Amino acid sequence: MLAIFVYISAFLAKLTPLVVAASAVFAFFAPGAFGWVRSYSQTAILGGIMLTMGMTLKNEDFKILVSRPFDIVVGALAQFTLMPLIAWSLAHILGLPKAVAIGLILVGSCPGGVSSNIMSFLCKGDVAFSVGLTTISTLLAPLTTPLLMLWLSGENVDIDAIGMFKSILIVTLLPVIGGFLLNSFFGKTNAWRSIVKIMPGIAVIGLALIVGGVVSAHGAKFMESGILIFVAVFLHNALGYILGYGAGVIAKFSKAKKKTVSIEVGMQNAGLATVLAGRHFPLLPEAAIASAVSCVWHSISGALIAGIFNFFDSDKKREDEV
Repeated sequence: MLAIFVYISAFLAKLTPLVVAASAVFAFFAPGAFGWVRSYSQTAILGGIMLTMGMTLKNEDFKILVSRPFDIVVGALAQFTLMPLIAWSLAHILGLPKAVAIGLILVGSCPGGVSSNIMSFLCKGDVAFSVGLTTISTLLAPLTTPLLMLWLSGENVDIDAIGMFKSILIVTLLPVIGGFLLNSFFGKTNAWRSIVKIMPGIAVIGLALIVGGVVSAHGAKFMESGILIFVAVFLHNALGYILGYGAGVIAKFSKAKKKTVSIEVGMQNAGLATVLAGRHFPLLPEAAIASAVSCVWHSISGALIAGIFNFFDSDKKREDEV
């Protein structure tokens, strides 16, 4: 029976963009189906997603943080400077409405997304480096995300930095640590290894539910400024990939590391941003919509950028063979 669930999980992981996008479309036309995904249920679902991330972590993953300090510092600095500043710049250049700007900056201030590890694997990046960056950015998020929001958005809206710190602590750090501890105790058993292989599929379903919940609640708002929101999300994400790769070039990383830091910077934990937007900015629904659109688009663009990297790698290989 576990083998069947493992197969389904792998299938869902490969189709993450389609599953999340389908959830958004379904929720738009049948909002009642996702009416239960609100506030505390969203928080619980995100906590479950982060628990699945923790369950995949091993002692070796934390050793990376110590054994490769230069790589990790460069990646973390790029993560927490480029994306927030790109979001802030786009908000001013495009003249985004306050709510949309808050949502975009919130996405940019969040840690890297869990699915970035999968995309790094697909494009033959440095997977160990990717896991290390996702881990350190998640561990830093309770401090960095509220502080970045206070700095970049504090003039436009009241930021409850302490409340945001507590929220991120509850829905990210504690579940990740709990998952890691569970893996430390049970990780050597065959049954546990099979259970861990099911977690990616559960994470995909959880992300789809969060996006569906936001769309069901605020779908009408998306129709009012949907194109503007998508343009802002698209530019934010694309510039993240490009400037992230540029950071790798400046740091003189190998090709595998450059691809990884590009993906880590460009792909954010927009699921976290979506939950935080709903909890801390309830009077600005477009902030949650911008975060939810980022959820969908980052999943799609991550697969696209991995394919682009693979295309250029194969093209270069053909040139070398001629």
